[in-house]
Parts: sequence; C-alpha cells; structure tokens
Amino acid sequence: MLDSLPTLAEIAPFIAIGFAAQIVDGALGMAFGVITQTLLVSVVGVPPAAASASVHLVELFTTGTSGISHILHRNVNWGLFLRLVPTGIVGGVTGAYVLSSIDASIAKPYVMIYLTGIGIYLMIRAIRMRKPSFEDPRYTAPLALAGGFLDAAGGGGWGPVVTSNLLVQGGEPAKTIGTVNTAEFLLTLSISVAFISTIGLSAFTAATVGLIIGGVVAAPFGALFAKRIKPRALLIAVSAVLIATSLFSIWKAWPVF
Repeated sequence: MLDSLPTLAEIAPFIAIGFAAQIVDGALGMAFGVITQTLLVSVVGVPPAAASASVHLVELFTTGTSGISHILHRNVNWGLFLRLVPTGIVGGVTGAYVLSSIDASIAKPYVMIYLTGIGIYLMIRAIRMRKPSFEDPRYTAPLALAGGFLDAAGGGGWGPVVTSNLLVQGGEPAKTIGTVNTAEFLLTLSISVAFISTIGLSAFTAATVGLIIGGVVAAPFGALFAKRIKPRALLIAVSAVLIATSLFSIWKAWPVF
C-alpha cells in the first residue's frame, strides 16, 4: 500500500513497461498480464497473489480505456461479448479466491504448452491464408470460464486462452481482439473486487501507479492498430506473441516442471 506519493523517478520504468505492454495487448488481445506479472514477481519480488491483484487493479484502468477505444473503432461483436462475460466472471472470481489460499499456478506450464501448440497452428493457418474467411465462434462459455479462472489464479491467461481459441474457431481477428479486450474490463472488475476482499489494498504500490499511467496512455493506440492491420498480418502477429510468451513461461517454470 502507498504510504506517500511516489516520485517520477520511481514510477518512470513502470510507465514505460505499462505503455509497451498495453500497446501489444490492445493490438493483439494478449500479453499485458504476462509482461507485468513477470516483472512484479521476478524482478520486484512481489508475492504471486499480491502481484496478480496489482496487475488486475492496473487492468481496471487499461481495459476500461482499451474497451472504449475498441467500441469507438467498431471492433466489438456484442453477441460474442454477451456470451463471454458471465462465465468469464464466474471463472475469474473463483480463480481469485483459489490463488488467495493455495498456489494454483502449478498447472500453468501445462497450459503454456497447449498455448504454444495453438500459436503454431495459428501461424501455419495465417501463412496458408489466401482469402480471409471468418465465422462466428460457437464454443464460448466453457472457454471464458477457463480463461477467467486462469487469468486470476495463474497471473494472466484471459487474452492468450480466449483470443487464441476464438481465432482457432474462425473468429475475425480485429473483432475477436476488440471483443475480448472489452469483455476483460468486467472480468477484471470482478477479480479486483474478489482480491480486495481477501488481501486488501496492499497491491496499490508505486509500480501500480506507473503501470496505470503507461497503460492508459497506450490503450487508444492498440485499438487503432487492431483495426488498421490486415487480418493475415494480425493473425501472424498474434501467433508470434502467443508462442514467444508461452515458451518464456515454460522456461521460467522449468525447474519445478
């Protein structure tokens, strides 16, 4: 918890990290949680539950700004949005309470192996794509439940799990990314409330302030990039980020995996 106002020098590195992470997340629908969670746990030494709570507190601001931007750029499929939100919230709140009592991150390497495979599949599909052809994803409720749970319990997962699997089902990239980002605001709100009720406001640190500033400034640009980049290029970028972040997470967990 903040005891006094942080100085610019204290928060400047976190502003830069929040800006870069949100540009990637807003444009590709994933990676903000992975980047910021890794920083707080591995570099700063924040405990996993407090780090996850801090990241979700930051994402209240970044996903809200990003969601508004995606709505303004017409990147949201509202039917898909309404199918994702309810079970996503149930999974997220459950994951928050689980992480507050036990270490649920032990399953994360296995999830990351799965997501690496999904990333490779999406990359091959994008390279082979000649004429874009998309359809409305059908299997959404169980996917949102799993994505919400992993996002809270594993310190990030909503974007990688939900975005990638919707794309595998044939979702149009810009609409999928915009919808998942917009739905994430309500997911993050529910997870943050659950964390605050269990561990209090200890997640609100100088790092949190910096990440909020950088993320909010970057959020409108990510939505613009998602709209402007061609579907094939967007799919290649999503698969590349998914493969890179998943392999990094596997490597980090290797000693206990």
